Amino acid sequence: MSLSRVQILKATTRIPWTKDFRHLLPVPKHWLERRSRYDPGIKAVPVKDRIKYWNVVPGDKIRVRGEGSKLHEVLSINRFSNRVYLKGNIKEAAPNKAPVNRSVHYSRCQLFMGTHKVTRPQGGEKEIHVFARRVGLRDSHWQPALHRFDWKRIALATVPAYFKKTSRSPFVIPWPKHEFPERPQANQFYDTTNDTVLKITYQPPDLKKPKPADENAYINALFSPQARSFDESMPMEYHVAKELSNPHSRAKKQQRWQAAKVRRTELLKKFVEREIMHLNGRPVRAARAEGVFKFRQKMEEERKADKKRRWLTADRKANMERKVKRKQRKVQKQKEKLTQLVLKGAANQVIPTAEPRK
Repeated sequence: MSLSRVQILKATTRIPWTKDFRHLLPVPKHWLERRSRYDPGIKAVPVKDRIKYWNVVPGDKIRVRGEGSKLHEVLSINRFSNRVYLKGNIKEAAPNKAPVNRSVHYSRCQLFMGTHKVTRPQGGEKEIHVFARRVGLRDSHWQPALHRFDWKRIALATVPAYFKKTSRSPFVIPWPKHEFPERPQANQFYDTTNDTVLKITYQPPDLKKPKPADENAYINALFSPQARSFDESMPMEYHVAKELSNPHSRAKKQQRWQAAKVRRTELLKKFVEREIMHLNGRPVRAARAEGVFKFRQKMEEERKADKKRRWLTADRKANMERKVKRKQRKVQKQKEKLTQLVLKGAANQVIPTAEPRK
């Protein structure tokens, strides 16, 4: 099991539940380095400092340590950097950057457990906000039906110590309800009437015509701005059915493999029969072995030809043609340079004359 760079860059999530523990895998060091102004690198804490079971999830209400009792709602979390993003708390950014939600470290978050009434020593009641100072977990297990891990959040210590005085059993903190995106209600603008649904709009082509549709006329009508005499009611789908089908489907691959297997069997039989018909003093066993040998040679030649055909792609062929033209042009320029060579006049130069030999 390995990580990808995209998975870590998109580690900030709004999903409250834990489906795996991939956030505990180590991150390569070169991914943490800053590459450019557009790629500041990945922010991830060491593996020993990461949290396995997250008790603060999106949808919870928390308070930040050292900032009083102001409540914040968790928007998203990042399990690689141990950061908790607060909803509606926009952090001011640089002029050339977009504003982002404020994030705090996981250790500064205290879960809000609700408002409870307590009795005053002087008499009467008052309402207080109770927060979980320490949170533990119980009964961690895998949920096969939901494909995720599940456990119970237990408040081991609270601020103020309300449940420690009133009850000995630990308080189970319920999980927040995940809000799925709302879908628009069906109305007259989105509904389709029954008459429109039951209306038959497909008109089958008239296949009784003896003359099929002209494919070239159809293509010319597509690419030419001028009007063409083309009948659209002709069964053109039969011309493009093969082109629109997926050539890489399992059925097509199996069909091609079966056809190649039948062809090899027939070709081997043909080579062996040809050698047996022309023994030329050889035994039948030697003729059959010769036929098998020639068949293997034929298969090897076809394999090499197919390998060369796959290697000689359109880009490589164009590149080779470009190199050949460039070499020819270079040789032609050198030839023209030698034929048009003119020497400047100098002192010790003699123009040879055609004199008769003695």
